[in-house]
Amino acid sequence: MSYSVTIQGWDQAVTVEMGQTILEAAIAQGVPYPHGCRSGNCGACKSDLIAGEVELAAYSEFALLAEEKSAGQILACRAVPWSDCEVALIQEVDRKVFASRVLDCAVTGIEQATHDIRIVRMAVETGGPFDYAPGQYAQVTFPGLPTRDYSMATPATGDTLEFHIRLVPGGAVTPYVQNELAVGSKVRVEGPLGTAHLREAHRGPVLAVAGGSGLAPVKAIVEAALAGGATQPIHLYFGVRGERDLYMEAHFAALSAQHPNLTFTPVLSEPDGATGRRTGYLADAVAADFSDMDGFKAYLAGPPIAVETTVEQLRAGGMRRRDIHADAFYTEADKAKLEGVA
Repeated sequence: MSYSVTIQGWDQAVTVEMGQTILEAAIAQGVPYPHGCRSGNCGACKSDLIAGEVELAAYSEFALLAEEKSAGQILACRAVPWSDCEVALIQEVDRKVFASRVLDCAVTGIEQATHDIRIVRMAVETGGPFDYAPGQYAQVTFPGLPTRDYSMATPATGDTLEFHIRLVPGGAVTPYVQNELAVGSKVRVEGPLGTAHLREAHRGPVLAVAGGSGLAPVKAIVEAALAGGATQPIHLYFGVRGERDLYMEAHFAALSAQHPNLTFTPVLSEPDGATGRRTGYLADAVAADFSDMDGFKAYLAGPPIAVETTVEQLRAGGMRRRDIHADAFYTEADKAKLEGVA
């Protein structure tokens, strides 16, 4: 048995087999449906359900807020139809869409940024140029290993890429990156993906919040904004556990010296001892520093707990959901728990 799903703006209805999600069917039938994680975590495929009935598989409340669900919004990657349906994509005038590319790359440099984060740089050998918006991510495959999502850490250049890859103990991929990856290794990269990217037309203040290796996409966003001539205040908060987890501090100090509108604030949640740095949780630091965020745009990336609690603080402080662009880094274990299989 199957159902017919009409997607506003797309000429031909999509046939969805019993048990299949709207996103799975749409992609298989050539519809360029916006999406990212495909697991109910990112919200990139959020849509309006105009007519019909669907069942939503487990998803993160971060990706689809309760009030959004009550207003008739769904996640296409979790929506299994139980009748013929009509859906509409949620349009953002400032959302960027780029052609999907499959790239063959070679590692050109590896830097041990912290005890558990490696900065991996690679050259695009075939399949380019690779265009993307700062803040987006790609699917990265090392030979013989499962594919993983990593964010680009620099604005697009077309032929070079930089990723910040944190070791996940017991993971299937990151131990290889930490212990075996070498210059010259071949890598496949596919993308870009993600909607938590820089909105270039925004002229108001910017809040950039990164936790751990979430610094990668936030770095790309900040660098691109400054390179584009942004003069509004840009407040960058970087949250880590302790001193050994800080990296690229000199880089942002130099950027701040060159661009007085940029402030860089490291925040330590678990300092090893007495410190002159800011301490506590990212969400609390941001809430303490800003009581009025009217006109702001916020960009967030990093561990789900850091991203989600900060988003809650921003919304409690009156920031509109459409002005918050967040990318929570769910591990494969996180996704499995969401599915209820781990």
